[in-house]
Amino acid sequence: MGVDMVELDVRLCGSGELVVIHDDRIDRTTNGTGFVREKTLLELKQFDAGKGERIPTLFEVLDAVDRKVAVQIELKEYGTALPVEETIRYYTVKKGWSRDRFVVSSFLSQELKIFKRFAPNIRIALLGDPSPEIFRQGIELGANFINSHFSMITEEFVGKVHARKMKSVAFAVNHEEDIARMKAYGVDGIVSDYPDKIGD
Repeated sequence: MGVDMVELDVRLCGSGELVVIHDDRIDRTTNGTGFVREKTLLELKQFDAGKGERIPTLFEVLDAVDRKVAVQIELKEYGTALPVEETIRYYTVKKGWSRDRFVVSSFLSQELKIFKRFAPNIRIALLGDPSPEIFRQGIELGANFINSHFSMITEEFVGKVHARKMKSVAFAVNHEEDIARMKAYGVDGIVSDYPDKIGD
């Protein structure tokens, strides 16, 4: 489909591994129930996440990607910054991945602050609604990207992001008319469930 990056979400399970899952519970996306953090990896692997697929670890996903595209890793909860930093360090030092193959994102500015302290050379994206506060936090963190839901983004906001030497990324952009509007506003990236609709 010509994508240059995939985006995923990570949480810690009960036995301490980073698993790739959006929700804090497994009910919506698997045939199991309960909180991710209350189940060991072995327990999580017992549940069907669709067509026989299992909830993957971050290591499994990165091995599958195998440097074909860049990866944006969203920290979904507190306590994920350091395990993600350690994982990225493993892939850059031991596996030969380039640092520019990673972006770490979060709505949790404190987690990004911790991550940046230990990995100053990895790009970060602050997630949130357009506001003076997001600019303040973004500058304080040294964020490379401000990622916002497309419905909140205006052309004026994109201009303000650029004026502060950051890039603007729109997420959840799934309809062609919204994709066209985001392009017209000058966003630097679009996160979509249908990347084949985006084009150049």
